[in-house]
Amino acid sequence: MSVQPLQVLDDMPTLCTPGLLVMDVDSTLIDEEVIDELGDAAGVGERIADVTARAMNGELDFAEALHARVALLKGLPASRLDDVYTRLHFTNGALPLIERLHAHGWKVGVVSGGFHEIVDRLAREAGLDYWIANRLGLDDATGTLDGTVTGPIVTKDVKLQALHDWAQRNAIDMRQTVAVGDGANDLPMIAAAGLGIAFCAKPKVRAAAPHTIDTRDLTRVLDFLAH
Repeated sequence: MSVQPLQVLDDMPTLCTPGLLVMDVDSTLIDEEVIDELGDAAGVGERIADVTARAMNGELDFAEALHARVALLKGLPASRLDDVYTRLHFTNGALPLIERLHAHGWKVGVVSGGFHEIVDRLAREAGLDYWIANRLGLDDATGTLDGTVTGPIVTKDVKLQALHDWAQRNAIDMRQTVAVGDGANDLPMIAAAGLGIAFCAKPKVRAAAPHTIDTRDLTRVLDFLAH
């Protein structure tokens, strides 16, 4: 296990005051990458997983990579989304972390490069306060995915803006915010938060983030917060 820094610093957010936690979803709130799971369901898993890994490591433009991957899902029955959802697992410690923060008056939100069709259900199950994600295009006539993403793409800028917007909505000082994620898309919000953590992150993200957790246990976030 590696949690850095090991000591609790005076300028860290504190549980004694209401705050805000914003997390990524894929490989952070949950263990899986949903688009990779959808790729497996569509028979194009290896092709999608390769693009996912390169995008999350910052080697590809996220929006372009997302469009390319979703195009490969064209024709997948929308009903397969239900099958994928049943195979997802909340990361160890995710639900206890959310429960603990709520008990101290905190708000918890997620901003995902994944899809509302999955994230909406995860958010309800986890009791999240806020969530934003992309939305898959649907061919109503056939009940299949049409290979597009509808509406604005959730980019790194959207993630950063959500952190600021939700903090402002709840009159929470930015010093009382925490951002946790694993991909290059998460770095701006990680840098802007009072406490930014790279969680079991890609090498480039881990190197750039101010703090890291290298074991898959989200309750380790609490180690950074003054009690």
